[in-house]
Amino acid sequence: MTERTITHPASQPSGPANLADILERVLDKGIVIAGDIKIDLLDIELLTIRLRLFVSSVETAKKAGIDWWETDPALSTRAHRDAVDEENQRLRERVAELEAGHEDRDDTAESRNHRWHHVKEARRP
Repeated sequence: MTERTITHPASQPSGPANLADILERVLDKGIVIAGDIKIDLLDIELLTIRLRLFVSSVETAKKAGIDWWETDPALSTRAHRDAVDEENQRLRERVAELEAGHEDRDDTAESRNHRWHHVKEARRP
């Protein structure tokens, strides 16, 4: 006697209702959800909020020309490193400018002490 397993058609997923298939399709094609919230009081617009949501895979977003996460320092270590390097360069340039401005003055420790001595002498009654 042989055993046979009979599967009932109702136990199998029907069509594209499988969640994984739907998610794969959305990420592959992308989906845009848009909406506006508007608050008026006596025909005076108080607040308008525009919401736009684009859900897709990274590859699909790049095909659509969206790659802001690559240049946002909060989301990309490379962008953060670049921002820090740029700030450091600006600071180095500013320090060099300030140091170049002080080279014209005689600012040795001896001259500072000499100037301080004159200030103390001027304060004496």
